[in-house]
Amino acid sequence: MKAEELRQLSPDELRVKEKEMREQMSRLRFQLAAGQSESLKKLRGLRRDIARLLSVRREHELRSQHGGE
Repeated sequence: MKAEELRQLSPDELRVKEKEMREQMSRLRFQLAAGQSESLKKLRGLRRDIARLLSVRREHELRSQHGGE
């Protein structure tokens, strides 16, 4: 998911999306440990998507703090 797409989501939608991504990452890790999945690319990509999401969430927080002054 691209940062621009994430910026269009509301803070509540971002929280829901983060929860979904973390659950998916947990499932991928479990599959990888069990030998069912060989796709490290998916795991790495998901980790980067979570980092992007957290960055955008922080941008939203800073904007709301700065706007509140």
